[in-house]
Amino acid sequence: MAQKLRWGILGVANINQRLLPGFAKAANADLVGIASRSLDKAIAAAKAAGIPKAFGSYEALLDDPGIDAIYNPLPNTLHDEWTRKAAERGKHVLCEKPLTPTAPEAEAFVAFCHAKKIKLMDGFFWPHHPRTHEIKKYMLSGKLGPVERVNAAFTFTLPMDKSNIRLQPGTAGGSLLDVGCYCVYGIRWAFGEEPVKVWAAARYEQGVDVAMSATLFFADGRMANFDCSFLHPYREWLEIVCTEGTITVPDMWIPRQAGYSVQYNEALSSEEFVVPGHDQIQCMLENFGRYVLEDKPVWPSPEEAVKSARVMDALALSAREGRIVDLPPFFPPGERGRG
Repeated sequence: MAQKLRWGILGVANINQRLLPGFAKAANADLVGIASRSLDKAIAAAKAAGIPKAFGSYEALLDDPGIDAIYNPLPNTLHDEWTRKAAERGKHVLCEKPLTPTAPEAEAFVAFCHAKKIKLMDGFFWPHHPRTHEIKKYMLSGKLGPVERVNAAFTFTLPMDKSNIRLQPGTAGGSLLDVGCYCVYGIRWAFGEEPVKVWAAARYEQGVDVAMSATLFFADGRMANFDCSFLHPYREWLEIVCTEGTITVPDMWIPRQAGYSVQYNEALSSEEFVVPGHDQIQCMLENFGRYVLEDKPVWPSPEEAVKSARVMDALALSAREGRIVDLPPFFPPGERGRG
């Protein structure tokens, strides 16, 4: 395989505008093609971004032997179909989050990619930022003691336009799958374990949740809370409350200054930290490139996406039925039924 991973993008979605600078900076990435169901749109997108090849169908891009990996930013309900088609052609896949709308779909999807021996990763940016690893290292140092509680939020104001796929049940819209998934993932990451039950309440419009508040319960009685919404001003943060202090990350999911603060309990003092100079999208693309080109293990693994999907399925059920929902223990597919 080439020294650089040769990429193609399926679709001309708006999110591509956020990805393109990262592709330009990633040392081991070469963006060589973009596809649309309209050749004219593909040509226009390729010309605007300086991408060498334009394809008038997704199949044509997948059939190109000069492409090693694809980025799949298609609507949630199309992730499974087009990632499977890519895997069947031996293409590695970085898939926009969430991998699939439900956990059973995600588990089958991941197993299929493993069977085809292709590399798969879901497209969360924040796990790849060096700040994320610095915060986890600080937590593991023991200076603040065990994690006791986690609070998170991701909200923004979205016009209630029925044509927006985020607001359509048929494309698996809703605030939980769109931005609540960040909070679920961040809470699981901070605790380093899985919740045993969840509770959620949601507001629905046009058949999807447009705002949700939720509590995750862990086996030893610890809890986490989050809210996600299309109705509230822009907010995106994570707070990790430990026995000896609190870590506050004001822009956890999309870093601007990439800072965080630590408030110490006993000394009643605080410290401010900044981890500047990193493009988390570039970091994600380079990590995935090393995963494919050098077979270096990458975090997060696709199994993490399955775990988050299990929690989101339970939250959606809780909100619809107005009750606490239990989560069974998680076993990787190869260990199902053990213990």
